[in-house]
Amino acid sequence: MNSHTPLAVRLALVSATALTAALAAHAQDTGEATASAAVEQAQDQRRFNTVTVTAQRREQNLVDVPLSVSAFDGDLLADLGVADLTEVAKITPNVTLEVSRGTNTTLSAFIRGVGQQDPVAGFEAGVGIYVDDVYLNRPQGAVLDVYDVERVEVLRGPQGTLYGRNTIGGAIKYVTKGLSDDPTYEINLKAGTYNQIDGVITTSLPVTDTFRVGLSAARFHRDGFGENVITGEENYDKNLFGARISAEWDAADNFQIRAAADYSLDKSNARQGHRLIPDQLPPFTYPVLGDVFDTRAGLDAIEQRVEAYGGSLVAQWDINENWTIKNILAYREDESTSPIDFDSLPEADVDVPAIYENDQFSEELQFLYSGDRLNGLIGLYYLDANASTVFDVLLATTGDVLGLPGLNAQTFGDVGTETWSIFGDFTFDVTDKFSVSLGGRYTEDTRTSQVLRRTYIGGFSEFFGGNPTLIATTSDFNGEADFDDFSPRVSVSYKPTPDTNIYATYSQGFKGGSFDPRGQTTAAPDLDQNGTVSDQEIYQFMQFDPEEVDSFEVGYKASQLGGRLNYSLAGFYSDYTDVQVPGSIGVDTDGDGVNDSFSGVTTNAGAATIWGVEFEGTATVAEDMARTGDLLNLGWSVGYLDAQYDEFIDAFGNDVSDQRVIQNTPDWTANARASYETPFAGGDLLLNTQLSYRGESSQFEVPNPFLDQEAYTLWDASVRWETADGRWGFSLTGKNLTDEEYIVAGYNFVTVNPNGTFTPTLGLEGTLTAFYGDPRTVTAGIDYKF
Repeated sequence: MNSHTPLAVRLALVSATALTAALAAHAQDTGEATASAAVEQAQDQRRFNTVTVTAQRREQNLVDVPLSVSAFDGDLLADLGVADLTEVAKITPNVTLEVSRGTNTTLSAFIRGVGQQDPVAGFEAGVGIYVDDVYLNRPQGAVLDVYDVERVEVLRGPQGTLYGRNTIGGAIKYVTKGLSDDPTYEINLKAGTYNQIDGVITTSLPVTDTFRVGLSAARFHRDGFGENVITGEENYDKNLFGARISAEWDAADNFQIRAAADYSLDKSNARQGHRLIPDQLPPFTYPVLGDVFDTRAGLDAIEQRVEAYGGSLVAQWDINENWTIKNILAYREDESTSPIDFDSLPEADVDVPAIYENDQFSEELQFLYSGDRLNGLIGLYYLDANASTVFDVLLATTGDVLGLPGLNAQTFGDVGTETWSIFGDFTFDVTDKFSVSLGGRYTEDTRTSQVLRRTYIGGFSEFFGGNPTLIATTSDFNGEADFDDFSPRVSVSYKPTPDTNIYATYSQGFKGGSFDPRGQTTAAPDLDQNGTVSDQEIYQFMQFDPEEVDSFEVGYKASQLGGRLNYSLAGFYSDYTDVQVPGSIGVDTDGDGVNDSFSGVTTNAGAATIWGVEFEGTATVAEDMARTGDLLNLGWSVGYLDAQYDEFIDAFGNDVSDQRVIQNTPDWTANARASYETPFAGGDLLLNTQLSYRGESSQFEVPNPFLDQEAYTLWDASVRWETADGRWGFSLTGKNLTDEEYIVAGYNFVTVNPNGTFTPTLGLEGTLTAFYGDPRTVTAGIDYKF
């Protein structure tokens, strides 16, 4: 560490290191036998430190897994007040999970600098999201509310030899609770600031000795943090319903079938941005609003609505004590309508009503082997998915200047994905202490694409209630491309003691190429300068190549004091090539100096180098716990990441790597949390507090002084009391208690000039808008189990 290391990170590192050393020394002095009684009581009261994970497709303690895995059980997530998946990033190093700009339920995810910023169709996710082993192919609807959850696992680094779909940056596993053999019911009600009213009902019922059914239903409601001062609607509100039904059948002692189906409907208002600059079209009548959650967006062509549903059927056959066959069959579908007002003004400057439709069918067959010294699996995976989008870009202010009233650049893009793969991963225990893992994956992706772009005058297209006049077709493209790859993994692990693990891992990640569904073929460059743009040059302009990462990691894990102290330290290095960077630019179609359309542009940036260190752990500190029943648990995580482009070739063939940064990737992330439990008033009182720090980061690959977020720290705290039998619980949770103001996403269609003025690059008002994280909130809850 040096003087530039953030104070919050230095404190977390020093405290965690000192605590680790002290407890480790204490373990050697007293021996595990002395602590065993206290540890047993601690684990009985609350399983804070011991989480069983399935990162390698079999149940293991975290210490035994030679991978960087963070795992959080449902009790811990509930105690910390984690409401949705994005909050998991608070307690995980080098992870960014954010609600995508202009949406309520679309996820932007980055792990160790690898992810997907733009949720447009046609791009594979850099981070895989799994719900009960089912891969979600699209980010729409992936901001999962955390309820009825057993645990959440975050796997950092490339995944592909153990999981259904290859993911280049990492994977997040959302594991729901299994069904109980006894009747169980749980009701959870919450009320809070901004008129928050939430309710969750969960039940599990055994119908027979071998057949169980379960149901969870949730309703989340909250007023907006701000207001649309033009329409009067709430901005940043929440209005969501979700339900999940499942059934388990023990068809035989060694054969189980689990069926599950889920449905969610989000009818929250459109989340509109906050302008960071006054409008640039004279006479500058719209100054910047005082509240960052307020907006002047005037687009109301459609209502915001996100509907998602799906089902899965999982069958598991334990053939004998060594072999198990598991089959995962799933189907999912979602549809979104969203009015995205880029300029956030009542004028139709850059107004984008959009429709997204996604569907996917997946089939995964696993053959798992478990022996005395050999463990592993062979898997087959198939995915057939389709993502389509249609949206208008109404440039009415531009059209008025050009004499083209109601100028509209419409895009219809459809991308199909058909992929299959075979993968395997086996671990051989050479001795009781030394193990070797070998894995590999072969993938074939076929991508088909249709892109139809048309220019209208007269306003919105027929998809959004209009009847305009067609004046030009700027793209009519159909393409197909095949991509294949072999991705290896090798890992060695040495366990000096049963509770420590030293490992080194090499893995390769792959993300297939595709076609940009927003691409405008008339904007394709004449690469050979022969006076015409050939079909091959158009194809080359529309398509982008796969990206690949070679990841190296070394780590140390330990569990001491009989489970009271658990920690891990990992260092990693990634060589990242052909990085896919999607973006949009204004296009001047007639050479008059005014951008009257736009085009999607995806750059295979070249190469990047990413390296970093992660240190995380948990500790139970309670010397007289056996006497008083008190329980103090501590948790921490610290991540440092150095990410930079080594090569970034722009559209003109220039290497501009010194002017580009890795987006959504802060250099430091840290978390420190404490939980204290004590008997009180005939029940148990639990106090929680945590600090989460994120270093400065850039929203886009080009730094922007308005949108780039400075370092900030969030403080959350909660108190919970429950009866001795655990049936009744009462809680009070406060988040962002210092009311920190921080940007999580934004839009930029201006050039910031050296003299402080702005030049719009699409539209005439100037689009520079931001979206913010939640302000201070306080929630009271009551739950009952019976």
